[in-house]
Amino acid sequence: MTDTTPSSGIAETALQNRRRWLLRAVAAAATLAGAGLAWRTSRSPEPPQAIDSEFWRLEFATPDGATLHMGALRGKPLLLNFWASWCPPCVEELPLLNGFFNQNSANGWQVIGLAVDQLDPVKQFLARTPVTFPVAMAGNSGIEISRSLGNLIGGLPFTVVVSSSGQLVHRKMGKVTPNELHAWALLK
Repeated sequence: MTDTTPSSGIAETALQNRRRWLLRAVAAAATLAGAGLAWRTSRSPEPPQAIDSEFWRLEFATPDGATLHMGALRGKPLLLNFWASWCPPCVEELPLLNGFFNQNSANGWQVIGLAVDQLDPVKQFLARTPVTFPVAMAGNSGIEISRSLGNLIGGLPFTVVVSSSGQLVHRKMGKVTPNELHAWALLK
C-alpha cells in the first residue's frame, strides 16, 4: 500500500528541497575552490625574501659526528633539501640532487640535505646510497625549520633555493625535476 496522506507529500517535498540545497552548496563550494586555485596559480611569483638571520645561526650534526654551521654557507647559492630515508620521493630525488651538486659545485653552488629523520636510518641509507653533498641531521625540528622557509603543510621532500645574496628565490614542495634543477643552476 502506498501512503497518500498529505504528510508524506510534505516529507517528500522537504527531502527534495534538502537535496537541491545540498547540490547548490556543493556547486558553490566547487566554484569557490576553483576560483581560489585559479587565483593562486595566476598570481605573479612572490618576490624574493631575505632569509631570517636566525636561520644562519643554526648548526646541525652530520651523520659522521661533525657540525654543519649554516652561517658558513652564506654568500654562495644554496639548494637546501629537507628529506627522510622513509620518504620514497625524497629517496628518488637524491640522485638528481647529487648530480646537480657534482655539475654545479665548481660554479659556487652548495647543496645541503637536512634529514628529518633519525641518525641510524640515515647512516644506513647513506651507506647504501652515498651522496657527495653534505647531509646533516635536522631531526623532528627540521619540519619546523622548513615551515619557517615556506613549507606550509610540513610535507617532504621540500627544497628551497637561496641566492648568493641570501634571498629565498624558490620553494618546491615535492620531488624536484631535472628541468627545475637546470633552471636553478642559472641563478646565482
